Amino acid sequence: MCGIGGVMHHDPSRPIDPNVLVGMAAIQNHRGPDGCGVKIMGDRGVGFTHARLAIIDLNPERGRQPFVSANGQYMVAQNGELYDYKRIRADLTSRGYQFRTKSDTELVMHLTDRFGLEAAMPHLRGEFALALYERSTDRLFLVRDRFGIKPLYWTMTPDGLVFGSEIKVLFAHPSVQRRISSEGLFHQLMQLMVPGTTAFAGIHAVLPGQMVIVDRQEGRLRVRTQQYWDLNFPRQGERGDRQTDEAYMEALRHHFIEATQLRLEADVPVACYLSGGIDSCTIMGVAAACQQSPVKAFTVGFDDQDYDETAISREMAAAVGADQDIVMIKGGQLYDHFARTLWHTERSIYNTFTIAKLLLSEHVHQAGYRVVMTGEGSDELFAGYPQLRLDMILHGMEDASPGERADLEAWLAESNRLFKGNLLAENPLNDPALTDRVGFTPSCLQSWLSAADLVSGLIHPDRHPDLQGYSPGTAIAQTLDRSQLEGRHPLDKAQYVWIKTQFESQVLGWAGDRVDMANSMEARPPFLDHHLVEFAVTLPPNMRLRGYQDKYILRETMRPLLPKALYERQKFAFMAPPSHTDPVKEKAMRGLAETYLSKQAIEASGLLDYAGVQQVLQRHGNHQTPVSERVQLDAVINHLLSVQMLHEHFIANDVPQSARMVVKNLGWQEVRKPFVGED
Repeated sequence: MCGIGGVMHHDPSRPIDPNVLVGMAAIQNHRGPDGCGVKIMGDRGVGFTHARLAIIDLNPERGRQPFVSANGQYMVAQNGELYDYKRIRADLTSRGYQFRTKSDTELVMHLTDRFGLEAAMPHLRGEFALALYERSTDRLFLVRDRFGIKPLYWTMTPDGLVFGSEIKVLFAHPSVQRRISSEGLFHQLMQLMVPGTTAFAGIHAVLPGQMVIVDRQEGRLRVRTQQYWDLNFPRQGERGDRQTDEAYMEALRHHFIEATQLRLEADVPVACYLSGGIDSCTIMGVAAACQQSPVKAFTVGFDDQDYDETAISREMAAAVGADQDIVMIKGGQLYDHFARTLWHTERSIYNTFTIAKLLLSEHVHQAGYRVVMTGEGSDELFAGYPQLRLDMILHGMEDASPGERADLEAWLAESNRLFKGNLLAENPLNDPALTDRVGFTPSCLQSWLSAADLVSGLIHPDRHPDLQGYSPGTAIAQTLDRSQLEGRHPLDKAQYVWIKTQFESQVLGWAGDRVDMANSMEARPPFLDHHLVEFAVTLPPNMRLRGYQDKYILRETMRPLLPKALYERQKFAFMAPPSHTDPVKEKAMRGLAETYLSKQAIEASGLLDYAGVQQVLQRHGNHQTPVSERVQLDAVINHLLSVQMLHEHFIANDVPQSARMVVKNLGWQEVRKPFVGED
């Protein structure tokens, strides 16, 4: 795991300053503290930079990226991990390819030489974001893994294209404009993002499973996109003959064990995150069986029993003989690290569990680990979230009677009462554009879309003209591939929409990579192995949800590994207690509000409406306000704090100057042979 960045100029003769590229690496040194590399093809106006976190091939010189092929045809920089690389390297070596490193990244150049990059993609197994320049076609490729586990952004400037693993990498380049857009602000305040967009004007995210292809035409860069992979849930009637439950479970067992084994491969120790859910517990159980020594497990706990899962995680750790380390977080402690977390997430957060995750990864790093395995993806594949179950009840149970549906819906609401107004909307919502695209408005979007009316009153009046007639639901619907939705089962549709919206930007983004890599921690999610995923999408809906049981197939397949209490337990969302549940935490939140939501601070940023903000704070503080509304307002306040911090970090702050200071502090001023051909 590392951080990458680079530029491609419109004019290939325009010089590239290697010091700017070093600054782009330095500003993301948390992603790669083990050194910086820069390579520039001066005659092509292309330069890459790389901040390295050494996981595979620990030799500091041999593993230094960017890599340039021996014939000068390809230049590559990659952030991430490619699994099964030893087998592929052996195969390529037998075909005459020569490797100069032991790094998995070198595979990309040789596979591209053999197949072409598009045809090479099925061989790339893992989580990655990469940049590849091909000299013969004068073409730059920016490629992101199938789910967006690793981030990658780009923007166009008057000089050309700038890209990087994080938005701050782009902002470290002096030609990149730093401005929060009105549409971006709207979505930051309601949590729900438009896929491919950010809070900032002109800053684009490479989508999961996508290539951004950049080439020159008549002295200007042309950008186009190509989807190289998608979920491809089978159409109804095309799923094939139904197999027995046992056959599906055997196939899952095979794929999951293989995915877990591959992710234990590293030249450094590998640990596990362990919560009270069956996802991380299953990974822990299989990892423990794969290794000779006890697995190290790290768990985060809260001082609120309604949200704390340490008791059941202890039971799992004891069952497999894991060495467990529990980090207990007190409510008020979370707001002390809010601003630091926002520097890394680069977008708003609705719940402070993001901060708890950052503190957990910090503890893991201090314990001497750089790699952890995580359970992300299980809920997405096997419909673990209550929003997905609700859509199954409402739209996918054709044979159920109205009474059966009502019973299941009432049970679901009661078992998720803590999350009413957050994960589950207080009242049903129909968005015409989404209903037209999907067939219904997915429940996973409803609670955030319901905040749209409230958000309008929180935005500075000067920005209202920009948002005249703007529909967030329409903007999101237009990004969803209709061909991936037509003819699919309602549960497949609900899962597809969640994966394409909330999963990438939230679960894998500000609750995943960003807070792990903030502390130089590589997170590996076995459930997102694309071989496993391509099997999982073929599962009939009743292998995912059956009666009152979520994630049915995973629960039954791994039943022998799970303690009885965990096997019988329903999905519980990993969240920190909202501020209104704890006087200490509420006081800490109010303290931040006095700083970031003061009249002076709001006027300085020009983002928010002071009167609207005060109304939210007052309504949230009123103990007569319904609990579900306070849950939603807690998220809104976190969003308000977030956008003010984003302005402070990335607009008010001179990011290029900050990058230069980091370079000086790291001692990275000396760039070793940055120009291709100097070796």
